[in-house]
Amino acid sequence: MNLEKNSLVRLLVDENRATVLKKLSMHLPSITLNDHQLCDIELLATGAFSPLEGFLKRPDYEAVLDRLQLQDGTPWPIPICLGISEKQQRVLEAGQSLAIRDPEGFLLAVMHIEEIWPVDKGREAEACLGTTDRLHPRVHYLYTKEGDYYLGGKLEVLSLPLHYDFRQLRLTPHEVRTLYQKLGWKRIVGFQTRHPVHRAQFEMMLRAMRQARANLLLLPIVGLTLPDDLDYYTRVRCYQDVLRYYPPNTTLLSLLPLSMRMAGPREALMHAIIARNYGCTHFVVGHNHANPGIDGQGNAFYCNQHTAEMVREWSDRIGIGILVFEEMVYLPFEDEYRTRDAVGNGVQAISMSGTDIRLRIRTGRKIPDWATFPEVISQIQKAYPSPRQQGFTVFLTGLSGAGKSTIARVLYSQMLELGDRPVTLLDGDIVRR
Repeated sequence: MNLEKNSLVRLLVDENRATVLKKLSMHLPSITLNDHQLCDIELLATGAFSPLEGFLKRPDYEAVLDRLQLQDGTPWPIPICLGISEKQQRVLEAGQSLAIRDPEGFLLAVMHIEEIWPVDKGREAEACLGTTDRLHPRVHYLYTKEGDYYLGGKLEVLSLPLHYDFRQLRLTPHEVRTLYQKLGWKRIVGFQTRHPVHRAQFEMMLRAMRQARANLLLLPIVGLTLPDDLDYYTRVRCYQDVLRYYPPNTTLLSLLPLSMRMAGPREALMHAIIARNYGCTHFVVGHNHANPGIDGQGNAFYCNQHTAEMVREWSDRIGIGILVFEEMVYLPFEDEYRTRDAVGNGVQAISMSGTDIRLRIRTGRKIPDWATFPEVISQIQKAYPSPRQQGFTVFLTGLSGAGKSTIARVLYSQMLELGDRPVTLLDGDIVRR
């Protein structure tokens, strides 16, 4: 892929235009973005969502739902729209400009509204997600948090959303491409994840690098994922610790502030487009890619084979090579990892998912050495200590003279006798003195 031909959309305005927009914003209606929308506007602004120049207008929105492409035929699988409430819709109209602010009131952008239309949430869920089952996290979001109307129009961005953590790792697509040029990298495989890197994922990345004869761009998602996922602070510390296991000078880490839709095949295709915008020549589609789990009938929301086939089908049009991997499993007698389809009959193979590892750590159970790295276990244990290491409070209430203080002193003495945790006793009568 020729990176020069794959140009990035960059919506950040220069200083002079920013001054004009700040003055203009004083006389404009404002909208405050939620966390999901903050992720979208950041990726629009930096060009990660290229070729989009703003939130989709209705003809593009309809084309995305029906044909996985914009009205002009450019591939794009997921609607990126700005939702508003019915109350907000009443005071806005097409042709108007709108100040877009973060929850603290800081001006991020000015949007030039071109269209406003009511959202058919059922149609969007069925077309984009393939289901209206509210166990699907994006379906639940559509029906409970998404606005009743969409705004479409171009953006002029004054500032990216503010971040105070891991700032040196929050690279834009342009910054990442510039690093490739400095490092002399020509072939890059992108790997996107919302989990810590365990040994199975690590082996998959090494195989992808060998297969593509490429360096690696690790793109962990630090936007919105699933509620029971590990917090991204813990995950990023895990990524930093695991980097030393890769071959020297082969891997680059850049955090991706993406709000996941968990849309299976469509989302995998969008991930591949984002990786292309970050300058990748190849992209890994792994087992259960962007699959939120099990539906109300006990079936997986998406078929792995369908996801792989769809992304491969579009790979030439989006300009990136696709590497598909089945589930990586561990062969204890060979002490190696293989993809499940490469395991012969009668050969013992075992696996442990990221969810399994997370649950084991949270419940204080042992993690085998073949499953993950000791640094990863250490980081997760610090963030999510086992029940015996967690603090708790015993709160005693009752009428005066009911024996609260006596019971508290008994508990206090018994727990100190056990000696496995520090204990503090706060007696209301003593505190009030």
